[in-house]
Amino acid sequence: MIKLAYTILYVQDVTKAIEFYEIAFGFSRKFITPDNDYGELSTGETTLSFASVTLAKSNLKEGFTESSIKHQPFGIEIGFTTDKVEDTVNTAIKAGAVIVENPKTKPWGQTVAYIRDIDGFLIEICTPIN
Repeated sequence: MIKLAYTILYVQDVTKAIEFYEIAFGFSRKFITPDNDYGELSTGETTLSFASVTLAKSNLKEGFTESSIKHQPFGIEIGFTTDKVEDTVNTAIKAGAVIVENPKTKPWGQTVAYIRDIDGFLIEICTPIN
């Protein structure tokens, strides 16, 4: 059976990225390598991981598009569910996130907001769908 094990975000500074997610969302750190080029957070069943841009470039010889808060976000998002969308958005903003879309209630009853993290990655914060 295949299972989604982790998502890796390529970031400028692994420690800063992990610290942002710890403060903004309360996730706990699994580890960071001694070279600060890779780290993981405990986020539930799927691990959220970070690799330095330098490490990513060594793995992907043809290169990749780097995420940046200065540019439009990629056409992909990380989604976090919570019963407290507004509180979570406010905490993330205090930690350095940028608001993209304020919380809105969708026709199906779900509350959804969008922010960008310190490296420009798009994050959806929403209530769970039951």
